[in-house]
Amino acid sequence: MKGRTIILDHWNGRPAAALMIDGKLDDFLTESDAPAPGTIYRARADRPIKGQGGMFLSTPDGPAFLRQIRGLAPGDMLTVQVTGYAEPGKAIPVTSKILFKSRHAIVTPDAPGLNLSRSIRDEGERDRLLEIAHDAMAGAEHGLILRSSCAGADADAIATDIAEMRALAEQIMQEAGGEAEKLLDGDDPHALAWRDWVEPADIVTEPGGFETHGVLEALAAALEVREPLPGGGSLYIEPTRALVAIDVNTGADASLAAGLKANMACARVLPRALRVRGLGGQITLDLAPMPKKDRRAFETSLRAAFRTDPEETALVGWTPLGHFELQRKRGRVPLAGRPT
Repeated sequence: MKGRTIILDHWNGRPAAALMIDGKLDDFLTESDAPAPGTIYRARADRPIKGQGGMFLSTPDGPAFLRQIRGLAPGDMLTVQVTGYAEPGKAIPVTSKILFKSRHAIVTPDAPGLNLSRSIRDEGERDRLLEIAHDAMAGAEHGLILRSSCAGADADAIATDIAEMRALAEQIMQEAGGEAEKLLDGDDPHALAWRDWVEPADIVTEPGGFETHGVLEALAAALEVREPLPGGGSLYIEPTRALVAIDVNTGADASLAAGLKANMACARVLPRALRVRGLGGQITLDLAPMPKKDRRAFETSLRAAFRTDPEETALVGWTPLGHFELQRKRGRVPLAGRPT
């Protein structure tokens, strides 16, 4: 099946969304009992953590952890936003830099000014969008970022999106009170699919869409340890409590270039493999043997592959044993052992 298809359905009794590209599962979103990224709280500062530059906060859903706490004292009330899913047994990760994000617009309360996505390069289009933004944000104290999806989009749709996010930001940021409280739930998988999967696609909303479009079969494959690589090699992806360990195997290829070919295939496949499985945190690649002179080409390929991935991923570098390490934001619900 060629083309892009977005399927909105339920998985394990929870709302979920799947993006299929040319018949292959490219992305998957599902709901969790844990607070979703984007959730906003009014929280109370509890106690600082010496040596880590952070502080534990109280929220209605349990303890949260905030970094960069200059000027914050225990007992202070502040507005924070969930940035990702917590590791089991750990506090909810939050930030005090609040974003109100929709399909076309991001309203930024702590960063005034009007900005456009750098991917919009046509000067005429940039002028059109800035005019829309100036009209929609007239008199506002908050800032605005127009996303890449605005390019070529209908002016009324963009203006409506900006107005809705502006009104929501003004309402939430004016909230005051003396108790910890949830002010806004993060987007559910169906809303996230509408917000972030903006390229043209067929939309399937009928119940049972996951079965009829091969999503359930793809999810079953993603729950396996082995991820096939083009050319016959494999990735073996094994989440542990401390990190995600990934072994690159060349398969039956015994040629002198087998290691390099498998590693380059790993670089291309890895973002989708992590995205579909919902994996983040510390990731260690045990690569197939290859000459040290080929490491730069591997890093270049890996960096290019992650450039379009929606989750922030830092390429940390090589270890003395020749492993390659990454640090990835926990922005997805893991398929296996999802947060509760």
